[in-house]
Amino acid sequence: MSEKNREATRSARERLRRERETHKAREKRKRGLIVAATVVGVLGATAAVGVVAANIGKDKTTGAAGAGPAVAPSGARGKDDLAIQVGSAKAPSTLTVWEDFRCPICGQFENVFRSTFHDLESSGQLKIEYHLATIIDGNMGGTGSVRAANAAACAQDAGKFAKYHDTLYSNQPPETDDAFGKNSRLLDLAAKVPGLRTPAFDSCVKDGKHDSWVRASADAFRTGGFAGTPTVLLNGTPVFPKKGNENISPANLKKWVAEANKGKKPGASEAASPSAS
Repeated sequence: MSEKNREATRSARERLRRERETHKAREKRKRGLIVAATVVGVLGATAAVGVVAANIGKDKTTGAAGAGPAVAPSGARGKDDLAIQVGSAKAPSTLTVWEDFRCPICGQFENVFRSTFHDLESSGQLKIEYHLATIIDGNMGGTGSVRAANAAACAQDAGKFAKYHDTLYSNQPPETDDAFGKNSRLLDLAAKVPGLRTPAFDSCVKDGKHDSWVRASADAFRTGGFAGTPTVLLNGTPVFPKKGNENISPANLKKWVAEANKGKKPGASEAASPSAS
């Protein structure tokens, strides 16, 4: 091979190397953007969906959220009591969801799939184990992720986590608006859940009773190797934004649960589960 040809070959290899590095960098940035096209389609959205967990390791929330021993909410389950379960404990399938109340795609995901979740829970086909993260506070500043997570844990103490959880997402502010950082806003939203506003609940929210538990959950998320929020697993298998070659959608989720539950007995109805009220 002539020197000229060798030089051309080296140049081509160098160009390919640079292209691969550029592609790798682009994919790394994409890992901070979890966009489920089917969710956007169901919503009828045409604009791009916002950033999710661009830098998981940057959660720098401080103060009361890290002080004192972790006080888990009533009925918390799983490793270190970091999961809040909705649905029958005997449901044959489990959906594990890591989410942040300030995360816009978490909000879109929950608002689109809410009726599907409730149908599967009430029929005893599925239980959901929610794990709360606080990455948006670290990425955007503010305390709304922590404050909302603590308030949700307080609602769990009152047996009304599911309804309050849904209310928070139905009234989610823009990602850059730290409205959930104000306990007064969280208490106002709690008034939308019949029976939730009590002196005990109000005190739990104002005192940050579960702040250290929220911190422990956030730490577990950051060290868990997750790409961003929402992270969704069905019986341990990732299903967001897709499972295998199939995009997640309400119809597909029902199909996947039915396949996983084939030959298995459904659990008690959601109404029989205290944590789901």
